[in-house]
Amino acid sequence: MDFSEIASISGKGGLFRLVSPTRSGVILETLDEAKKKMVVSGQGKVSILSDISIYTTDEEGARPLKEVMGKIHAEFNGDTDLSSSSAPDELKSFLKFILPEYDEDRVYVSDIKKLVTWYNLLAQTCPEIFEGKKEDEKKSKA
Repeated sequence: MDFSEIASISGKGGLFRLVSPTRSGVILETLDEAKKKMVVSGQGKVSILSDISIYTTDEEGARPLKEVMGKIHAEFNGDTDLSSSSAPDELKSFLKFILPEYDEDRVYVSDIKKLVTWYNLLAQTCPEIFEGKKEDEKKSKA
């Protein structure tokens, strides 16, 4: 599985695996044990994780979510000890540690909560997504 195969839906919690496109939308499957499938119309706000970035203050202006989650996994290996109910200062410190140049004015605590929730879900349900990231890093260093 890859970040381009995972989506979030505005207004719905959790993450979903893209199953296939339809004429009027897309079929998604929950990443949890239930594996419930649903059809989301073209009017639904579906965001693919590979298209999401986090605002930064450097020249690039943003960092891809895949890269940020790769850094989280390299540092914590699936165990951040954080949740969406963690204290706001703790969440901000966490992101500052992972991505020191994140834009504190444009990245809200709710965004960091979502990042932590998504990372924890991916680390639990499909840890192989991060193994591909390690292989990419090894290839780029060689």
